[in-house]
Amino acid sequence: MAGVRPQLFIGGQWRDAEGGKTLPVEDPSTGNVLVEVADASAADGVAALDAAVAVQSEWAATAPRDRGEILRSAFELITENTDDLAMLMTLEMGKPLSESKAEIGYGAEFFRWFSEEAVRIAGRYSVAPNGQTRLLTLKQPVGPCLMITPWNFPLAMGTRKIGPAIAAGCTMVVKPAQQTPLTMLRLADLLTEAGLPDGVLNVVTTSTTGDVMAPLIADPRLRKLTFTGSTPIGKKLIEQSAAGVLRVSMELGGNAPFLVFDDADLDRAVDGAMLAKMRNVGEACTAANRFIVHESVAEEFGRRLAERMGAMVVGRGTEEGVEVGPLIDKTQRDKVADLVDDALAKGATALTGGVRPDNDTYYPPTVLAGVRLDAQVATEEIFGPVAPIFTFAEEQEGIDMANDTEYGLVAYAFTQDHARVVRVYEGLDTGMVGINQGVVSNPAAPFGGMKSSGYGREGGAEGIEEYLETKYVGLAL
Repeated sequence: MAGVRPQLFIGGQWRDAEGGKTLPVEDPSTGNVLVEVADASAADGVAALDAAVAVQSEWAATAPRDRGEILRSAFELITENTDDLAMLMTLEMGKPLSESKAEIGYGAEFFRWFSEEAVRIAGRYSVAPNGQTRLLTLKQPVGPCLMITPWNFPLAMGTRKIGPAIAAGCTMVVKPAQQTPLTMLRLADLLTEAGLPDGVLNVVTTSTTGDVMAPLIADPRLRKLTFTGSTPIGKKLIEQSAAGVLRVSMELGGNAPFLVFDDADLDRAVDGAMLAKMRNVGEACTAANRFIVHESVAEEFGRRLAERMGAMVVGRGTEEGVEVGPLIDKTQRDKVADLVDDALAKGATALTGGVRPDNDTYYPPTVLAGVRLDAQVATEEIFGPVAPIFTFAEEQEGIDMANDTEYGLVAYAFTQDHARVVRVYEGLDTGMVGINQGVVSNPAAPFGGMKSSGYGREGGAEGIEEYLETKYVGLAL
């Protein structure tokens, strides 16, 4: 495919996988193979870590301003190449071009943000209480990192890990998702153009993630593992990381509640719901999963939301005017359809959508009313364009329903009562809360969750701390 090198990127060199093995990358809207990319072996993975380890000391010693300037240059290159990157992303992931362009802008901002953080890494100096010693603390890079990124945001899930690592002085091996490796491969090219030294970033594409990643996680030279993906896989990776006592940051699954109180501005709530639910075709860990709506406004909210979602244009993401693209594959489409079928069988009503297509990866935008708490959509992450509506009567009941999940990534709440706002955001067991807005992600803010949604933060002033170790020095007089 034009503009993309379908090889492994190791030590600044593009190379084939061991034995010349390749894996297909498909267009989810058609099922057609876009290109074959290198399918790495375990030996290829180790070679990538070798390259990262070889330049770690030199990269850590690079001036913070120089690291920041590389990130700033990369931000500008990504911005200049928005159209090409968006088309590439849409082809491999399926989202509409408008969504891809929005992700390019969002993902690039992590490089701009962390270009500014690189020169703000600081320690402190103090006098010991007894006056006999001076206490110094300093921050140093963690060391070589392994980054495993998902398919739903092929650029942004990488830049919010790569950006702080570069700023902190860490080298890295990146393993993009098998379904969407092309955007990351193109990003590696742009970072090279921006001046990133050979070996700082290494990209390994593979169809056998467990076999290739396990030796790296077990390697004592690796010092950090960061993963964005499902909770079951995250738990396995945490277990594997324990042997080497790795620094770990995990952004895992979600089951985001979207609370609408009786005093909510319904126009604003529906606008927020469209963003929280339909961004990225619903294939986002931050997507609203459960609409918990006060019983006095549930019918009207459902009617308005169904009208908006039912009018959305479904089609191939490259076509003009399309608002809803395909899901990533038929397996995901079937999962979404099964969740809807289960809810309908348990008494829910489809206000729009709810019909399983026959032979493709598309699923229509769907709003379900009267959903029971024993329906699978109450506990399982949907990852698709489906909005199930549950109802509540009292404020605390709504908060309790929102918290009734093992996950705690993000929650949304709509109310015009300022005192209630405080009670709600203090009472929700989530790492992020959106009040009267349907999008909370921002490179300048810490992204991350509680409970089974993981730990660690990406973005904001907190994001770079994930890639730094704190060293204390006691200086006797």
